[in-house]
This record gives sequence, C-alpha cells and structure tokens, in this order.
Amino acid sequence: METKIFSKKQIPEAVELLKKGELVAFPTETVYGLGALATNEKAVKGVYAAKGRPSDNPLIVTVSDEKMMENYVNEVPERAKKLIKHFWPGPLTIILFVKEGTLPDAVTGGLPTAAFRCPDDEMTHDLISELGKPIVGPSANTSTKPSPTTAEHVYHDLKGKIAGIIDNGPTEIGLESTIVDLSVETPTVLRPGEITPEEVSKVLGEEVLMNKGTTQTKGVPKAPGMKYRHYAPSAPVFIVDKEADFSKIKWDKETGVAALDEVLDKIDSSNKYSLGKTIDKAAHNLFGALRYFDSENNIKRIYVQGFDHGAISPAYMNRLNKAAAGHHFH
Repeated sequence: METKIFSKKQIPEAVELLKKGELVAFPTETVYGLGALATNEKAVKGVYAAKGRPSDNPLIVTVSDEKMMENYVNEVPERAKKLIKHFWPGPLTIILFVKEGTLPDAVTGGLPTAAFRCPDDEMTHDLISELGKPIVGPSANTSTKPSPTTAEHVYHDLKGKIAGIIDNGPTEIGLESTIVDLSVETPTVLRPGEITPEEVSKVLGEEVLMNKGTTQTKGVPKAPGMKYRHYAPSAPVFIVDKEADFSKIKWDKETGVAALDEVLDKIDSSNKYSLGKTIDKAAHNLFGALRYFDSENNIKRIYVQGFDHGAISPAYMNRLNKAAAGHHFH
C-alpha cells in the first residue's frame, strides 16, 4: 500500500479514504494521531493491526466539537461542560459514559466508558467536520515506540501500513493530552499532560485526584498508555535525576545523552541530543530525542535528564519513566 502525504487542500481526499475504512494519520497540538472512522469496527481493528498494539487498550475518540460528542455519550455532566468550555479545543481528554450501541467494543475495550478529545488543530478540525463522524486517535506510531511529533516520524513507523498522513509540520506540545476520568465520583487524572491537575481542579472548583496505578476495569485499562511499556527506543534508557551525576557516567561511542543545553555543554560526548534550554522545551523534545537515538544503530544505552520542578515535569517524568521502565542512574 502506498502511504500518501496530504496537504491542507487535499483534506477532502483524506475524508474519502476514512469513509472507505482506510487509516489516515492526522496532526494535533500534542502528537500525531492515527485516524480511523470510530463507528467502523473493522477500520478500528485495522488501527490495532497497523500499530501492533494489544486490542484491550481503549482508544481516544476524537471529535470536532462538543455537539458531535453528544451523539455518543449518555449525558454531558456539568463537570464536563466546565472543562470543555475552558480547555477545548485543546490537550484535554475526558472519560464519560458511552451511549449504548453507538461505538464498537474495539473502541471502548468493552468498557461502558470512552475517552473523548477535541484537538486544537485546524486541519484536523476540518477533517472531522467534513467527515461528520468522530475518528479514533491513538498516537500514530508502532506500539511501544516513542510517540510521533512530525509527519516524518509517522512515515518512518507506518509507511505501507496506512493510506495517508496529513502533514501540518512539527507538533506544538510534543506530549500526549491530559486524561481526566469524569465517570467516577471524584474527578481523577489518569494521564498527566500539559494541562495540570491543579488547573483542572481550579476550573472545576473541587479536588481532583492523581491516579498512581493503572486503573483497570475487569483487567482492561480505562485509558490509553496505562498498561503496557511505552515510548521506548530499542536501547535501554536511564533517567539521571541529579545534574552532578552526569559527570560519573563513562561516555563512549555506544552511549547517548539527552539533556538541557547547560548540562550538555559540560559533557564530552559525540552522541548528544539537546532537549533545549527549559523544561517546557525538554517536554516538547523528549520523543524526538528518543527517536533520534533509536535510529542510531551504534547506541547501546541512553541517559536522559530527569526533572522534579516545573508544571510540566509530572507529564514529562510520566513518559520518561515508561520509556526507561523505571530505571534511574545511581
């Protein structure tokens, strides 16, 4: 299968492919998503096959607006209305109870709930509006690999497996959306992202819990990215929590390092990847760094700077801990 790259004016072509049950990757402000018509079970199963992903992991349902979402949920509770008004379109995914019979089990993982998101990307908004139905939107990469922040990343992983990619340049944020579960008594953040639990709590005017486990119903995770190893390059990743510890590492041609510029300046290594000057930039560049070292065949181990400060650090460390399988440099 040829994988075609689409520009803005070719969106109608991409819409026709989705209508036929084909897969098309699409841009968002977070990472690139892999789109299939959410109401077409066969197409949705094709997403799992293309990604090589376990099919008990539910998928995010990507909508053009709140009105489209209303067709697929039992109700839009007051809490959801507040969050939607404040954060949509944007990097926030909300879990609500699904209207029975509207979405296939391949989307929900057989759960009574589903995760809904409205991305802040004009091309994707036009795509879904023109289609008139939601699309599923897991990250457009091979399962377990770092999420794609450019169309080139998607092409590298999925060329020949999907019909097309809508290219809108590099993503703005670079980490997936915050997921908030509104199907439980106390709103709970299941996956941290750019929108922090504190921001969600402020908008809702009530306490918000931060999930530390995998939150499963009958063994099925309630949201993507909770059950399996994620974001991992082939070489093992080690988190370096203290800046001073970089001086203890033996740098050779098989060792890669990703850190802020001020840290890299003190390291004598030819395998360096800049995460930028700030933690916000580091969050944006993390997946790019992991992908870069994954493409370098000589790299046998990767050391990445960890952070414990800044609003984005919980989201950054959540992804990095998964990539490193919890391994820290000591």
